[in-house]
Amino acid sequence: MAAASSFTAAAKFLAPVSARSAGDYKPPLPLPASASLRPGRKPAPRLRTALAVSSDVLPGNKAAPAAAAHSAVTREEALELYEDMVLGRIFEDMCAQMYYRGKMFGFVHLYNGQEAVSTGFIKLLNQADCVVSTYRDHVHALSKGVPARSVMAELFGKATGCCRGQGGSMHMFSEPHNLLGGFAFIGEGIPVATGAAFAAKYRHEVLKQSSPDGLDVTLAFFGDGTCNNGQFFECLNMAQLWKLPIVFVVENNLWAIGMSHLRATSDPEIYKKGPAFGMPGVHVDGMDVLKVREVAKEAIDRARRGEGPTLVECETYRFRGHSLADPDELRRPDEKSHYAARDPITALKKYIIEQNLATESELKSIEKKIDDVVEEAVEFADASPLPPRSQLLENVFSDPKGFGIGPDGKYRCEDPLFTQGTAQV
Repeated sequence: MAAASSFTAAAKFLAPVSARSAGDYKPPLPLPASASLRPGRKPAPRLRTALAVSSDVLPGNKAAPAAAAHSAVTREEALELYEDMVLGRIFEDMCAQMYYRGKMFGFVHLYNGQEAVSTGFIKLLNQADCVVSTYRDHVHALSKGVPARSVMAELFGKATGCCRGQGGSMHMFSEPHNLLGGFAFIGEGIPVATGAAFAAKYRHEVLKQSSPDGLDVTLAFFGDGTCNNGQFFECLNMAQLWKLPIVFVVENNLWAIGMSHLRATSDPEIYKKGPAFGMPGVHVDGMDVLKVREVAKEAIDRARRGEGPTLVECETYRFRGHSLADPDELRRPDEKSHYAARDPITALKKYIIEQNLATESELKSIEKKIDDVVEEAVEFADASPLPPRSQLLENVFSDPKGFGIGPDGKYRCEDPLFTQGTAQV
């Protein structure tokens, strides 16, 4: 799909990308060509090449995915994508085992099934680019380069974790990797990502500190349930107003905990909200890493050139419940089996072999390598020490004297009576 030239032109259009590639799919309410125009404006140019691809956002659209042509990838690129996706899957499967063995605590939300989105976007970033995630953040951290042992140790609540054991599953953060955090409350990461993008533009235009490649780019990941929240709309407006180098990535897995996306919003096609603010809105099959990567590359390149934000809706599916505490009884078995048959890792493996980019044995070697990496991560996390009690009040108060530190300069939590609630404060 030769999307590059037409996608760049899309920065100026106000009409949503509405073309789809799912056989005989027809939206229930066809969008008139002038539907998104304000009074008095001339019709905006449409994309010459369709960038939106479809699977199952709307009822009745159950046609088999069209066999669309992919952009060419090299052997090295294909193997990098495969390794990153396999790492995400095997890591999350191990998390489930460790959770049920009592090694992890609290809520743990797994990413199985959505790997094509994380890999397709994040593996295109530079080290200086930023990622802002959600509570489902383990795989985003891995794709950004945070070592598996650091992520696993954080999940175990150990001092060797990327947040020294204080963040846990929903709050992964790594300054060296510009992972600006997982955020437990939906929508709360979008303003942080918008601020990071503003900082990048300020460094570039005022401080003249950006790299020769252009602006540093921020990716804001969030789900379909977040798109009905105020922060989403406010930040889309601000990002477009200031032409910030940010890509808003909607991981539409069709369910907001137990609420179907189709029941939660008046228009389930989220990508249409982008053109309402003057930015391109693109819908892509989030179960196909090569399609995701193609759209991601154009959106990231636009942002890096200073052409502003893009809203990308990746239609994907999680293979497990909302969290490991969710028995996953609300989704229909036929729906789950339909998406399981479109496993993004299986699809990429098939593509690699068919295109003679690698052999079955080479891919098995990658899987074995990742098995070893994840096993080592568990051993490292299990053997690592717990955080000291003295760490309890760090990063809570800018000056903890009078709060967590007594007149003698010692942490109050070290007082034997502290945990009994009777220590003098």
